[in-house]
Amino acid sequence: MKPLTYRDAGVDIEAGDEAVRRIAPLAKTTFRPEVLGGIGGFAGFVRVPAGYREPVLVSSTDGVGSKLKVAFLADRHDTVGLDLVAMGVNDLLVHGAEPLYFLDYIGMSRLDPERVEAIVSGVAEGCRRAGCALIGGETAELPDLYAPGEYDLAGFAVGIVERERIVDGAAVKPSDVVLSLASSGLHSNGYSLARRIVFDVMRLGLDATLPGTGRRVRDVLLEPTRIYAAAVKALLAAAPVHAMANITGGGLTGNVPRVLPEGCRAIVKRSAWREPPVFATLRDAGSVSEEEMLRTFNLGVGYVVIVSASDAGRAQQALEAAGETVSVIGEIVAGERGVEVTR
Repeated sequence: MKPLTYRDAGVDIEAGDEAVRRIAPLAKTTFRPEVLGGIGGFAGFVRVPAGYREPVLVSSTDGVGSKLKVAFLADRHDTVGLDLVAMGVNDLLVHGAEPLYFLDYIGMSRLDPERVEAIVSGVAEGCRRAGCALIGGETAELPDLYAPGEYDLAGFAVGIVERERIVDGAAVKPSDVVLSLASSGLHSNGYSLARRIVFDVMRLGLDATLPGTGRRVRDVLLEPTRIYAAAVKALLAAAPVHAMANITGGGLTGNVPRVLPEGCRAIVKRSAWREPPVFATLRDAGSVSEEEMLRTFNLGVGYVVIVSASDAGRAQQALEAAGETVSVIGEIVAGERGVEVTR
């Protein structure tokens, strides 16, 4: 019998080494002054930034979900890395944390250094937009676990905040104002339903124009998730913030209640913000109820900020100056904790 090697079993160590060689320079473009060492060790090292009296580390982990299926079909892999960073970093921002560093995990059936490089180029771009450092990660070749040509992504984000400046929703009170920051589209949620409608019900190909959008299916479905780091940093410097919510899986009705104290209810006016046309297309083609749309998709609201009425003007001005599209979409009233959406 011929002696077996790891490559015979489906794992190519040389390809792994080549992937690390390609991605190390990408990671270095994201380094902050606090990063010690480089890529390739067993762990990453980051100092606590100067100036904190009682620093608290804030962490989050997430993936990209079945949006990856669209990337596989389109054979485009540079945008999903951006999504990966956004999904983790936006959750840190909710609590007032500054993104500090990020790690990724890429598991695939057969290690393709060029594909890994494309994915990590997106991760690095996301980290630059968020102001955090990509300090390491893991690339695993698992031919018996993943289907040929497919992969999975996971990300791990760590931020830092002064303990007395943690935003946790405790300050929310009736008469507060609810602001929305526009999403860039679907972000990275609801793709199991979106793919079913677009590919199975509408029977559209990737290069077809998605009705109502004027854009190709591939471009609409792979539009990267917006990262709100710069805007939230400007906001926190401009006005007191009572609560923030990242509108991911569960939509407005599922995410805003997570930051409301007992006795506070958000009344949100449905007509107060612009809904990107992709959502009307999905709603109509799939005969999806409004309740289902609200709990599945962001419908154009990517991030929510709650401030006192007296600070709403300053908050909106700071967010718009940072490049965000901001709408006043509702208010906080006394009542059962939750979200009520009105026309």
